[in-house]
Amino acid sequence: MSKRYIVNIFFLFFSLSLWSQQTIIPIQKLQEQLSFLASDSLKGRFPGTAEDVVASAYIRDHFRKLGLTLPFDEGFQYFNVVTSVEATAGNSLSIAGVEGSYGKDFTLYAFSSNESFEGEVVFAGFGIRAQTDELQWDDYANLNVEGKWVLVLKGDPEPTNNDSKFIPFSDTRSKALFAKDKGARGLLIIGGKANSASDELTPLLFERSVVSAGIPVIDLKKAWAGSLLFQQNISVDSIESLIISTRKTPETAIIPIVAAKTELKLNQVTTRNIIGIIEGNDPSLKGQYLVVGAHYDHLGFGGAGSGSRVPDTLAPHYGADDNGSGVVGVMTLAELLSQQKDQLRRSVVFVAFGAEEMGLLGSRFFVDNMPVTKDSVVAMINFDMIGRLNESKSISVSGTGTAVETESLLTETGKNHDIRMSYSPEGFGASDHANFYARNIPVMFFSTGAHADYHTPLDTWDRINYSGMAEVILLVKDVAVELINRNQPLSFQEAGPKERTGGRRGFKVTLGIMPDFTSTGTNGLGVGGVTKGGPADRAGMLKDDLIVAIEGMPVGTIYDYMNRLKQLKPGQRVNVDVVRKQERIALIADL
Repeated sequence: MSKRYIVNIFFLFFSLSLWSQQTIIPIQKLQEQLSFLASDSLKGRFPGTAEDVVASAYIRDHFRKLGLTLPFDEGFQYFNVVTSVEATAGNSLSIAGVEGSYGKDFTLYAFSSNESFEGEVVFAGFGIRAQTDELQWDDYANLNVEGKWVLVLKGDPEPTNNDSKFIPFSDTRSKALFAKDKGARGLLIIGGKANSASDELTPLLFERSVVSAGIPVIDLKKAWAGSLLFQQNISVDSIESLIISTRKTPETAIIPIVAAKTELKLNQVTTRNIIGIIEGNDPSLKGQYLVVGAHYDHLGFGGAGSGSRVPDTLAPHYGADDNGSGVVGVMTLAELLSQQKDQLRRSVVFVAFGAEEMGLLGSRFFVDNMPVTKDSVVAMINFDMIGRLNESKSISVSGTGTAVETESLLTETGKNHDIRMSYSPEGFGASDHANFYARNIPVMFFSTGAHADYHTPLDTWDRINYSGMAEVILLVKDVAVELINRNQPLSFQEAGPKERTGGRRGFKVTLGIMPDFTSTGTNGLGVGGVTKGGPADRAGMLKDDLIVAIEGMPVGTIYDYMNRLKQLKPGQRVNVDVVRKQERIALIADL
């Protein structure tokens, strides 16, 4: 037999194999589904919008056509999220009896609390407190601000230094925490020309996690408030310049009385998770479930505070790869497995999560309110951005350390596929699988990775590698079938996140926990998970503990927690107070 004949037979076999795969997953169908989810008409699938409703109905109807069981309200699991914040007509501010106008003379920060307060004002420089090896600075030294307003400058004493040690302490949230720690009743912010040349008021930006600072936080227009606050014709610019040059905060006379009423309204909307179930056939295993999920929401029209990488551009952020591709992956996998449902031993729950971009809210709600028991879930597979398979055909798989058998299972399954898998053991991460790992459920997170179009209006359906997407789905389909039909479930093991290091805005220490990023309360920070062997684990901290203080300083929110960490250093022994089952417990952690 000639070599040429052998080569021709090889290519014929290869072509038939590729043709066979494409008949299982028609490329045109993938494109049709994804081009709809990432269409102009759906305007970026922002939670709580009419387009969110249309997208969720499209996914639910697909599950229905496949004959999947639809729990809750015909497959919809509803929950509420805060999507915007607005100032009411009741906001007022007067300085020495002179009334200001909201939006013209002053504005609120989105994390301001709702209060009515009249009192004296104390000037505290840049409002920074830092006691680290690199920086010793305390604008509150020798000041009594208890029960008073604190007035501080925007920015820091090194406005032109991009590597300044002040940067981690110079954001307004940190300054609000410092003021609150000292007993202040409210914070007033004003900008000098070195840090705020334009003297523009801060817009009321919605944060994806709205958590009150616990005190009113008011931004002041220098052109209006400067002359009212400072006596003897001292300008804001000259005070700022003096502090920058001398590294000292002068004693400054301030008009004694400021009266304000601050009132913000948080606007809630209803969104949903979409759920469909295929029941298994093995009498002893069908009560066990594999969860396959992907988030279907995106950023809408983007804008400041949305998570867009081009926040100045108001345009549909189509989210084709992020995460229309993942949703179509779930829909396709549901179709493939429904075609062979008679061969499935365990059951499968398919979920399209809402409000992932706002902080993994949909998956958090799902794991707290599952249609099956937590103990019956054997594993979770998460798709997030599977539409940009590169020429090297490499994908990342995270969570491979969350079960003893995962990496060997993936390696064996991967032998039948022309895809290179890069393993990452950590169970926590910035996608929906993290909430399952926090419940001791093995996870696998499949992604073809980030790219320049991520979180921009350029993430469009026509830039997707559909044949590559089909290859990823076929690989995961084989992985899913193995999980569904193996005799024994995976053996869960902890695989916590790597320690955070580096970066001028990073942290030098960590407790080794996964914070509960979805918490909107101000009574402490929930612990979503504890890294095995980390400082918190060694101290005896447990998942679902509530951190309420570090080194005697209160922790009410995730922002308080992060600011406390900035003050700590490696090797330090710290006291951490937690509330566990309504009992306050003191722990000692070695960092």
